[in-house]
Amino acid sequence: MTDLEYQNQAESVLKAIEQACDRLNDESDVDIDNQRTGGMITLSFSNQSQIIINLQKPLQEIWMAARAGGFHYKFNGGQWLDTKDGREFFANLSRFASAQAGQPLVFAAAA
Repeated sequence: MTDLEYQNQAESVLKAIEQACDRLNDESDVDIDNQRTGGMITLSFSNQSQIIINLQKPLQEIWMAARAGGFHYKFNGGQWLDTKDGREFFANLSRFASAQAGQPLVFAAAA
């Protein structure tokens, strides 16, 4: 993957996360504060916990830090997969955010 392809794919992930937070805040009583600084998004929940998603350009990865731990994702076969267990990025984000928010939340790639 070229650097430009990585940047485009990774940017679409960050935009999808921002859009999902807006949708979830509008459609439910969850309160997710999302702040973006460059290639990093911090999701803050009402219980003061956070999930941080960070682009790692030199490695062409996306990193996620949540209460469940730290995870690295590489683009493979059209999706971002965990480098250790192969789980998909948005499935993990949904699982971790749901646990931290105390209610079911769904994040998905932009259509």
